[in-house]
Amino acid sequence: MLRRFVPTAVGLLIALLLSPVTAGAATCRPAARVPGAELQEWSCLDDLSTAGTVASGHTVPADWAGLTASTLPAPTPVPGMQVDGYFPDTSTTNTHHGWNHDSQFVLRLPAHWNGGLVVSGTPGNRAQYANDRAIADYVLAQGYAFAATDKGNTGVRFFTDPGGVAEWNFRLTQLTVAAKATLARYYGRPPVRTLAAGMSNGGYLVRWQLENRPGLYDGGVDWEGTLWSQHDNLLEFLPAALRAYPAGDHDAMLKAGFAPGSEFLWDFHYRVYWDLTQRIYRESLDPGYDGALQAGIPFCQSGTPNCDADYDYAARPASVHRAVERISLTGRIGKPLITLHGTLDSLLPISRDSDVYDRMIGEAGRAGLHRYYR
Repeated sequence: MLRRFVPTAVGLLIALLLSPVTAGAATCRPAARVPGAELQEWSCLDDLSTAGTVASGHTVPADWAGLTASTLPAPTPVPGMQVDGYFPDTSTTNTHHGWNHDSQFVLRLPAHWNGGLVVSGTPGNRAQYANDRAIADYVLAQGYAFAATDKGNTGVRFFTDPGGVAEWNFRLTQLTVAAKATLARYYGRPPVRTLAAGMSNGGYLVRWQLENRPGLYDGGVDWEGTLWSQHDNLLEFLPAALRAYPAGDHDAMLKAGFAPGSEFLWDFHYRVYWDLTQRIYRESLDPGYDGALQAGIPFCQSGTPNCDADYDYAARPASVHRAVERISLTGRIGKPLITLHGTLDSLLPISRDSDVYDRMIGEAGRAGLHRYYR
């Protein structure tokens, strides 16, 4: 379904995504320092796309494994400069480059620059190259510069980092500010448009940035962005799934928000996603639920003490709700946003996620800034 959308906003977002700007020079320019970075390495490459960076060692395919179809067209070669580095941080879950340092980023500066910048945070708990195939290859071929962050903590034990989910928002803001300044230094002029793009947790970051830092961006695209709010979040529907699916309670699964027709996906999601996702995000936001345990008891049955299948977010203490409030969305976007979400999504059911966020945007009086494809 395509929601009604103010024509001027449609034209603006199409222009942001597709229209060219005067191209820059065709060679690598002298390096220009990334402000705030603790470490940075500049590399002039014949090809910034994954076709080139896999061979040159300037990406990590494991970061983007499974995120795109094997039939995705081969990327167009894009010469230019790549910057790898990290911002000051005390956590060490990201082991790329042997740095053992979080807040790593990648910045790619095409030789033929169209004047635009696309920034992104990673989906799930992956590291900074996770969007290289799904997003970077496409936007680089259009002439955009591209920047991505690991969000400040990586891996399934991200809950051990005190920054947690809230840090993700800061890290994308930090990278956006630094990337815009770096482009101005490198090309001799600032970007004329800046877009945020991402999927899943990266889509959540797009939503949060356009609500809370709209002055940094001209628009954004989110694929199935994770919804955090006091009334709708994964800590509510995942426990229901963890109770209902093993019990074979089909009606309870549908009531929890999982779409009819998505049943063929449930077993895989139960084994791979629901249990782990519930436990690690609950541990990050509500570590007191399971006492001295860290991220609970995997695949515990309802009725087991401290079992996440019985987690009741509404009944948890006010401190837990304050933790969720710190990362919650409101729908008050300040720049145009495109949302895309598959109707059979069985990790973030569309009825509990993007449908709700679309309503939140409407209730906030910002429907004219939102185009929603489902």
